[in-house]
Amino acid sequence: MAHPKSRISKQRKRKRRTHKKAEVPHVLTCKATGEPHLYHRAYWHEGNLFYKGKMVVEYAVEDED
Repeated sequence: MAHPKSRISKQRKRKRRTHKKAEVPHVLTCKATGEPHLYHRAYWHEGNLFYKGKMVVEYAVEDED
């Protein structure tokens, strides 16, 4: 006996696949700087680039003489 290729309707399948993408992004507050940022993302704070609470790129000021 033949069996159907899909027992779930296309509409239900699409709802299930797109449901998780509509969530609010996770925001974390850094313990070192107190700056809110997204998980697994580097962020700028006072001209310096931070990632996982550690400074990655330091802001350099050039002397004008």
